[in-house]
Amino acid sequence: MAAPETPEQIARTRTVTAATVLANGADLRAYPYRLLSVLAHGVGADRVTQAVAAAEVLERSGWELVTVSEFASSRLVYAIMRRR
Repeated sequence: MAAPETPEQIARTRTVTAATVLANGADLRAYPYRLLSVLAHGVGADRVTQAVAAAEVLERSGWELVTVSEFASSRLVYAIMRRR
């Protein structure tokens, strides 16, 4: 099991995992930047589903989805979010 993502780690990497967002484990109130990437792991279309679901959760707290990108070489999906 991976260590929980701390607010400091999220700010340093400018990335939070979709799993953390979906588990309500990300406190982004003190996040100092306007843009944030949401990283989704998984298999096939599940990665996109996770990224978009996390984006919808973040929209409730003042974030908007900019784009979703899949990097085939790494099999990772990122949802890029912007604070409103």
